[in-house]
Amino acid sequence: MNGTVRANIKRGTHVKIVLKKDQRTGILTEGIVKDILTSAPVHHRGIKVRLEDGQIGRVQQIME
Repeated sequence: MNGTVRANIKRGTHVKIVLKKDQRTGILTEGIVKDILTSAPVHHRGIKVRLEDGQIGRVQQIME
């Protein structure tokens, strides 16, 4: 599913995000969404979320 559409992401969703420090390398971090930080319905680089472990990044993939 598309990580650029806010409606696709809910609390508890299993996602892969790119952290700010990993944007150049593209390394993805996997986790569960705790909070959705982007208020816009769509964001071209991915919706910004906070994972349950506290890491913040933009959603690149939504896991099935």
